[in-house]
Amino acid sequence: MLWIDSHCHLDASEFGPINGPERRTVRAYAASKNVAHCIIPAVEKANWQTVRDLAHEGPDFYALGVHPLFVPQADVIDLQALDDALQSHADDARLVAVGEIGLDFFVPALCNSAMRFKQEQFYRTQLLLAKHHQLPAILHVRRSADRLLKYLREVKISGGIAHAFNGSLQQAHAFIDLGFKLGFGGALSYERATQLRRLATSLPLNAIVLETDAPDIPPQWLYRSAAQRAGGQAQGRNAPGELPRIAQVLADLRGISLTELAQATTMNVQETLPRMKKLLQA
Repeated sequence: MLWIDSHCHLDASEFGPINGPERRTVRAYAASKNVAHCIIPAVEKANWQTVRDLAHEGPDFYALGVHPLFVPQADVIDLQALDDALQSHADDARLVAVGEIGLDFFVPALCNSAMRFKQEQFYRTQLLLAKHHQLPAILHVRRSADRLLKYLREVKISGGIAHAFNGSLQQAHAFIDLGFKLGFGGALSYERATQLRRLATSLPLNAIVLETDAPDIPPQWLYRSAAQRAGGQAQGRNAPGELPRIAQVLADLRGISLTELAQATTMNVQETLPRMKKLLQA
């Protein structure tokens, strides 16, 4: 029984120095839990080489792009640099998508008219690059599903993954109709996440992939309340080794075996990321 963590920021500073032992320990623990592969999405130009190096260090994969939270400090020249990088690594089977890209209308600093315009400019351009380089996309979706869908209908890329999806059932089916899988992770472990749980159980199994978004979105068993944090307890750091336990939550909600869920979600990731599928089949 093998798992694929479809969204994991292994390059994040929470895992210690890039070449330090802690990061390798985290990845080795995940491997011991049968997390066979992680997809490591970039967030800005500065970490493109890092995510590539990490993917090649182990059995992992990566994506290149500019995350909407990093759009404020990005420049249009970064989009040309992304085009160049995608071309330079066109033969790299571990480069599986353009990402993490998208729109974020939750963070107040990103919601003024000028920043919304810049976000949409970067998102549309990166979709065009994904289409040009024949790559799927890994999308950041936060209070922005309808706007993301607008550009997807316009640009028409080959599909991808809508990461940490938390939209409506209607929006979910719109993404699915455009060739996207929907990513679910630690948020499913919260009993109060009733809408998200309802969504994850009502969608067809072939539309779902699993993720941790490590070190973010810690599951319930790692969460620290505000009072606990004020008392000196650090917020729990999510990690790819938590994926099987998150998967068990989803399997229980859907009333299926863990084996069935592992087989389905592993196949789903490969189906939406053709380069990964080709390399693993080889």
